[in-house]
Amino acid sequence: MMLLGRWIWVSILLVGVAPAQTLSPFDFLRSTDNSARAAGLGGAFVAYAGDASAQLYNPATIPTTVDNCLSVTFTKHVLDINSGVAAYTRRLGSGWIGASAAVTSFGTFTRTDGLGNTIGTFGAASVALALSYANQFDTNAYYGITVGYVQTTIDRAAASALVTSVGILYQLPKIRTALGASVRYMGFQLARMNGQDASLPTDVRLGVSHRLRGLPLLVSFNLARLAEERMSFAERLRNFTLGGELSIGTALQLRVGYDNGVRSSQSSATASFLTGMGIGAGVIFPGFTLDYTLTTLSAPAVVHRVSCGIALDRVLAGAK
Repeated sequence: MMLLGRWIWVSILLVGVAPAQTLSPFDFLRSTDNSARAAGLGGAFVAYAGDASAQLYNPATIPTTVDNCLSVTFTKHVLDINSGVAAYTRRLGSGWIGASAAVTSFGTFTRTDGLGNTIGTFGAASVALALSYANQFDTNAYYGITVGYVQTTIDRAAASALVTSVGILYQLPKIRTALGASVRYMGFQLARMNGQDASLPTDVRLGVSHRLRGLPLLVSFNLARLAEERMSFAERLRNFTLGGELSIGTALQLRVGYDNGVRSSQSSATASFLTGMGIGAGVIFPGFTLDYTLTTLSAPAVVHRVSCGIALDRVLAGAK
């Protein structure tokens, strides 16, 4: 129970889970910022095309990426919490496949005995592995499905589950708009931590992205966490994210995003004017992109993310 309590504290600190909700070892899946570009848009990524990491939000986005594309992200969270995410997409016959892996280390904790004496240390970590398939089912319309394995370990205790996610994406090129929807993390538990059942944070998302006419600005808006059982309908609608991506020439992108769910989860004592905000930039090279975003969780807590996207075929061709 002591280990589970420490995990709950880490969950609240890392992903901004409201204390009134039932927490579980799988709450790390609530994180909405699996890449610097996504964080720069506030996590409004369910209808974003052309990025391999978008499969983590909606597997139907996979066919919109460049063939043989890799995205890698490093995140420096608060305290000594660090994580890495890799996502890959590739054409397979008439369809597309995707794969992703996310690993988070929650750092080192002090081990104590029943009297409170320090007797060593222990660690905590989470892992999420997934395979996806996506294809086109109509003109400019795509579907995707993901099957994955997730695990959390705290010292020698572990909880694991099999999960699946599904999504659709519909692009409207004439009006420069994309509509997306996904249901993430449906599944069942395999291993129980301390013998306790734990719920999966099933997440229903709806989103729209629109590129303005006459201005190189992409605006994205999402409704997130629409399946939260302990929230009223009005509370679910407050879990919105939005962001804007401004392209300057062909080599630079500036981003700003806002996650109202993160803002709402903070008390007035810890929230600041920038809580829930993400500010970032991306540089585009031939076959390679580099992105950075700074996100504010609370007054003392900021998160740094660095991502690189690689079009492997183009990079390898240029190296020959």
